[in-house]
Amino acid sequence: MSSSRSRRVEYDRFIPFRSAMDMDYARFALTRPSRPQRDGSRESPSSVAYQKLLDDCILKNRSRILAFKTAPEAPASKLPQFDEPIRPQKKQQRRIPKEPERVLVIRGLLDDNVLNLLDWGSNNVLAIGLEDAVYLWDAANESTKLLQPAEDRGPITCIRWSPDCAVLAVAYGNSDLALIDPATGHVVDGMEDENQAPVLSLAWRSNSILTVGRFDGTVVDYDFRKDDMFICFYNGHRRGVCSLKWSGLSGRYLASGGHDKLVHIWDACMPVSRHRPRQRQWLHRISSHTSIVKAVDWCPTRSNLLASGGGCNDHCVKFWNTINGACLNSIDAGSEVCALLWDKNKSELLTSHGSPNNQLTLSVVGNIAMGSFVVSKRAAHFHTSRMDSRSSNMRQPPKLRFLMIFNMALVSHEDITLHT
Repeated sequence: MSSSRSRRVEYDRFIPFRSAMDMDYARFALTRPSRPQRDGSRESPSSVAYQKLLDDCILKNRSRILAFKTAPEAPASKLPQFDEPIRPQKKQQRRIPKEPERVLVIRGLLDDNVLNLLDWGSNNVLAIGLEDAVYLWDAANESTKLLQPAEDRGPITCIRWSPDCAVLAVAYGNSDLALIDPATGHVVDGMEDENQAPVLSLAWRSNSILTVGRFDGTVVDYDFRKDDMFICFYNGHRRGVCSLKWSGLSGRYLASGGHDKLVHIWDACMPVSRHRPRQRQWLHRISSHTSIVKAVDWCPTRSNLLASGGGCNDHCVKFWNTINGACLNSIDAGSEVCALLWDKNKSELLTSHGSPNNQLTLSVVGNIAMGSFVVSKRAAHFHTSRMDSRSSNMRQPPKLRFLMIFNMALVSHEDITLHT
């Protein structure tokens, strides 16, 4: 008897359905190298996760090269949208407040825009030099502390926090220099030399090396860890040095501006003469300004870019390539430039101006082409917090105003104002 059970039809070979095949994937699958783990080690979790994401998004979890029937269409929601046009994002409007969030009234601030009487440390404490005393204002709890006034030293001419804020350097009118512990108010180190000219500017190169600019044009490095504190001096200025700034990215270059209308750029790694091992020669001497240079500042994102600002007969903000000393651009601000401050994250420069307009100006620097707008009127000086981006600017009458600019609090003296 013959069996009546159904017989399954089998073929000798299969003929692929070519139109249903992805030829690009087929070529990839045939040519990609196999990666056996010869040493018995396992692939890292990140490599496994990457391969899974690749299979899901690009390879669509396919494992076969040949296709024998038309595949069903995938839902539209699961198809990768690689060909979608990129929609332009709506540009967010940026609001810069012009009214201060806080105003502090102070008494005894000297009316001399050449002196450097404000400094905001990374500890969020603002140091203010008032006649012969230093006041510390803590922005965290809004408390005020008076450091013990110095007797018979004359008015304070400059103050500067060390990078770690362990000490505060204070210069006096009789040429004395003191390092004060802010916690105790005691002088922990310093110098007394009546034969030296008064100090106009200070800049810390490190937590122990301080650069001092004096009224007679001398610029000197001191290391307070050594018995012989004198390290070297920078020979170039002929008159008072009122602005000093070490480059923040490398710490190798020093910029100085003075009453002699000169800007000097110094290289701390430049070889010195065997006959004068403690004397450093300038790398570039810039004489383009027509008035006192009160402000210099290094760009925090480009190590070879320096900005400088001229005084009452100059009104210009100039940008310099410090590799070759070339002037990249010069902008007439319309007023004397008293201070400069770069934003640490964007190409923006905040400038403080004196007569005749006495304003704060925020400038967008793109390829050294600037677009500017006025932030505040009648501001002569400012300083910024290195901790939470606060700044202060100064004018007369003596008040501190606090303003928030590019996420920085600004302290200014006119009124001293702060933005947070």
